[in-house]
Amino acid sequence: MSCVVRNISPQGAAIDVDNPPSFHPQFRLVMASDSSVYECQIAWIQQKRIGVTFAAVPQELLHDER
Repeated sequence: MSCVVRNISPQGAAIDVDNPPSFHPQFRLVMASDSSVYECQIAWIQQKRIGVTFAAVPQELLHDER
């Protein structure tokens, strides 16, 4: 399923999707730009936006914080 990442941090992200109820509570987010993979858990849903937390802090984001 495609989505648009609206913001991302070491703790989680907000993504826009067409059909939020079709998402499983836990899923993998794969970024098209660099194929990085994030293990996600849904924290909240507001209309077509889903807030997710990451199961582990992605290494890619840790390096960006430096």
